[in-house]
Amino acid sequence: MGRQTLDHLDALESQSIFIFREAFNRIEDLAMLWSLGKDSNAMLWMVRKAFFGHVPFPLIHIDTHYKIPEMIAFRDQLAKDWNLNLIVGSNDKALAEGMGPDKGRVNCCTALKTNGLKKVVAEGGYKGLIAGIRRDEEGTRAKERVFSPRGENAAWDYRDQPPEFWEQFNTDIPPETSLRIHPLLHWTEIDIWRYIAREGIPVPDLYFAKDGKRYRSLGCAPCTGSIESTASNVQEVIAELEATRVPERAGRAQDQESEDAFERLRVEGYM
Repeated sequence: MGRQTLDHLDALESQSIFIFREAFNRIEDLAMLWSLGKDSNAMLWMVRKAFFGHVPFPLIHIDTHYKIPEMIAFRDQLAKDWNLNLIVGSNDKALAEGMGPDKGRVNCCTALKTNGLKKVVAEGGYKGLIAGIRRDEEGTRAKERVFSPRGENAAWDYRDQPPEFWEQFNTDIPPETSLRIHPLLHWTEIDIWRYIAREGIPVPDLYFAKDGKRYRSLGCAPCTGSIESTASNVQEVIAELEATRVPERAGRAQDQESEDAFERLRVEGYM
């Protein structure tokens, strides 16, 4: 890996750490979403760098009870190893009533992820949520700001986003609203993997090929497809990404249900 790549990663990391510290200094009731995927694990790594090995706010994981079992095992082990303040939330009422992918992918995501998250946020009184989304991942996410206001009931108005010039972030919001903070917006998928390689960041083994298949994006088991691959380690994943034109979320079923499915999910408060 050449010096140019190292300089690029250093700049990305510095900007993200600045955003973490700005959020921590400005927002009293702050938490971070931890999906267990590559982006949120890279983000968690940077948080520990930003605060000298400590994570000064709780991590929220929304468990739909449809996650791939290896993801949950990874979560529990890392939370123990790093002494994380982990909050696991779920929409137990919807699950008890039989909610699942067979009710429609968007309906299921709304009930088990979005509404599950809203429940945890309401119980904890959080005014700011850090989330590991990137602009290159999906078109709707490209409309986001770093400090993105959410209206009542976590609604997102993508048509009314505040300008952010010269890293001047607006955190003055009405009492009934909240903020989503996105420290990875300026990263790309391959940036994340190059950073994982450089730093030695732990990620679930699901990202690495077994029997000619691996996962490129992780989510609930019924909605997340694997891809054909022989990439069995981080460097081989990077080489594979350098040669592909297939979109990152091509295997996520909820995105494919309708043309505006993902945008509708995010407007309602999805991660």
